This record gives sequence, C-alpha cells and structure tokens, in this order.
Amino acid sequence: MIKVGIIGATGYAGGELVRLLLNHRDAEIVWYGSRSYIDQKYGEVYRNMFRLVENVCRDDNLAELAEQVDVIFTATPQGFLAGVLTEEILSKVRVVDLSADYRLQDVAIYEKWYGIEHKSPQFIPEAVYGLCEINRGRITEKTRLVANPGCYTTCAILTAYPLVKEGLIDTDTLIVDAKSGTSGAGRGAKVNNLFCEVNENIKAYSVASHRHTPEIEEQLGYAAGRGVMINFTPHLVPMNRGILVTEYAKLIRKADGSLPSCEEVRAAYDKYYREERFVRVLEQGVCPETRWVEGSNYVDVNFCIDERTGRVIMMGALDNLVKGAAGQAVQNMNLLFGRPEDEGLELVPCFP
Repeated sequence: MIKVGIIGATGYAGGELVRLLLNHRDAEIVWYGSRSYIDQKYGEVYRNMFRLVENVCRDDNLAELAEQVDVIFTATPQGFLAGVLTEEILSKVRVVDLSADYRLQDVAIYEKWYGIEHKSPQFIPEAVYGLCEINRGRITEKTRLVANPGCYTTCAILTAYPLVKEGLIDTDTLIVDAKSGTSGAGRGAKVNNLFCEVNENIKAYSVASHRHTPEIEEQLGYAAGRGVMINFTPHLVPMNRGILVTEYAKLIRKADGSLPSCEEVRAAYDKYYREERFVRVLEQGVCPETRWVEGSNYVDVNFCIDERTGRVIMMGALDNLVKGAAGQAVQNMNLLFGRPEDEGLELVPCFP
C-alpha cells in the first residue's frame, strides 16, 4: 500500500483527494493535515465522510509526516510548501504540490505574479510539471517533487496544445476566455464568494493580471518552441464546480493561402489525444459542457473553424476539483509509484 499524507485535507481540493483516495485500492491515507481542525474528527468536518473516515485531523508538520508516509500531497496556499520544504524531507518522501510554488521555472516570474518571496528556489529545477498528458515521460519513480498544474491552466493548455504543437495557430493572437465555479476560490470565507454576491451574477476578475497567466504561457511556450504571450480573462459563475474555456486564435494559412481544413485540425487533436484516457475529443459540432465532466477526471475538448475571420475557436471543459486539482494529483501519484495511471480515477461523470 502507498501510505499517503495530505496537508490541507479540509480544503476543497484536499477533501476531493480524500474522496478519490478512499476508492484507490493501493493507497491508504494515514495523515489528515488541517491547521484549522486539529484533533477534530475528519468525518465531523466533512459529514459526507461520516463512518467512512474515523481519523482525527492533525497538524502540518512535514518533517514528522515524512517519517510516516510514502507521498505527501500539499493542498495549501501559495508559499506554504516553499517555506517548509527541505532536502531532508525530499530525501525521505515524494511530494505532490497542488499550489503554484514549483510550477514556474523562473523564480522572478513567480514572485512578480504571486507577490511573495520564494523561500526554496533551489528545488524549482527538479520539480516536474505534472500535466501527465504532455509530460508523462518525466514523471517517474525517481521523481521527488511534482508541481501539480492549476485548474484554469490544465483546461487552457490541453485545449490549445495540439494546435500549438503542430504550428497550426499564431500564438501571438491567442485569447483565452475562461469561466469557473466558486469552489475554484477555495473554502475560506470571502465576501466575494458569499451566496448573495455570486448568485444570479457573472463577472470577470483579475483582468490582465490573473496569476495563472504565466503558467499557461510557459507551458504553451515549450510546445511552440518559443515565447508565448496570451490574453487570459477568468470569470466567476454561480455554480459549485467546473471550468469552461473558449480560446481564439488565428489559423496559420498554408502556402497556397488556404486555411487548414477541419480534418487537418481534428487530425492534430487525434494525434495527441487518441490514446489518452482522460481527454475526450468530442464529435464535430458538439460543444464541451461542464455538466458532462462533473465529478470526473475527464477533459472534453473540441473546436470550430470560423472561415470568415480565419480563426479557430477551441473549447474545453473539466471539473476544477478533479482533473483541475485532486484527480490530476492522483494521476501523478500513480505514475510516481508505477501504478496504472487511471487507478482510483475511473469515475463516471455525475448527472444531473
């Protein structure tokens, strides 16, 4: 059995990790870390876990935890792991970090966009960006630290990746419009997330300044083989979970001046995703919807060519708490320990 410790087990992403790992046949959670609920039974914090989890919540002492488990998930705010991670901890245990502390390779970019000092930049070079569909070969049993991607970024990157990789779009024209449910903001009490603030409303936020922007740019830049700069605008919508992205970019015309055909664009998606367990390329004319991926680890993607403007409209949908956080983290854990990548993640989307 893989012994698991979760720091931040009572947040939304941490709670989702618990839900998924309880159904994982090779994993056992032995540490439910929560700074806010120390010594309180986990099943009292989350009543859906009544009689399923008898453990009490413990603190966030990573040094002690590293002596007891094989892998630590840190579902914590930015800056937490960077402030406590040491070589001694990494020499004893694997770490899958759900925060942004090790996603960006340039520490100056991290400090600019997140507004905090990075306390352990020496570990950034060895951190593997854990988007399995494009980075699977680097996530091995020798990997010590995985930077689990963000929810917006996972959806945005996977939706555009094949067309960027194949050079079918002009990345200088790429615009990402994204919508997220309120669970993406975490479980902490915030005025902007109160029912009366969110219900019957939709709003853009962090316009031209959202901190997932450089993460999307960095990963798509690797695919393009050059720097990428995008416009990214997130929106908050009144639903519990789910992310929908709509992306726009100019198609690169062929030598004869014609646009790539629908068949050529679809061939690019099929090239990268035909064998992927969790990315579903929908049939022509079918638009992704959050309701068809809710509660699952799937990403649904599709596209539409607008011949009038010479643009392609790319669309993607996922559950921000599963594929956008906890499910992806479990995928990474499975790769770290040589387990089937879909173990514990064979979740049928729930509807209604």
